[in-house]
Amino acid sequence: MTQEILDQRAAAVIDANKYMTLGTICADGTAWVTPVYFTPDGHSSYYWASSPESVHSRNLARDPRVSIVIHDSSVAIGKASAVYLTAIAELVPAEELEDRAAFYSSRYPELRGFEVDELREPEGLRLYRANSLDHWILIRGSDPDHGTGTGTDSRHQVWPT
Repeated sequence: MTQEILDQRAAAVIDANKYMTLGTICADGTAWVTPVYFTPDGHSSYYWASSPESVHSRNLARDPRVSIVIHDSSVAIGKASAVYLTAIAELVPAEELEDRAAFYSSRYPELRGFEVDELREPEGLRLYRANSLDHWILIRGSDPDHGTGTGTDSRHQVWPT
């Protein structure tokens, strides 16, 4: 399997899913994970809206390092595909908020678009962005090209820098 095929598989997983699992670091060093619906901007940035009072948002205010996994939990056991990534998260800066809010909500017609004022104080949501550092794709152990030949899955880097 070529790097191009691995990259295409990873892009397909990202494009096909609306939820990602966001992992943040609590003050005591423990992990906190939460699902959020997201909009990808290629494979470099991932956007979501959350309350600044949520556990993960408070964690990000203290430590912006995140881990993310994007996967389809509806597939049969043993058929999973997933993309893992590490990133640095931030609040979307005020000067980018209008454009990025429109971009974020464009993936979700059911949201009817966020008004920028809904994402500023005193309202309860903010727009966040994770800027990716590294990506990997999960390859099933039984994959004919990159599998381990066992039941052990492996991760392969995609979009290497």
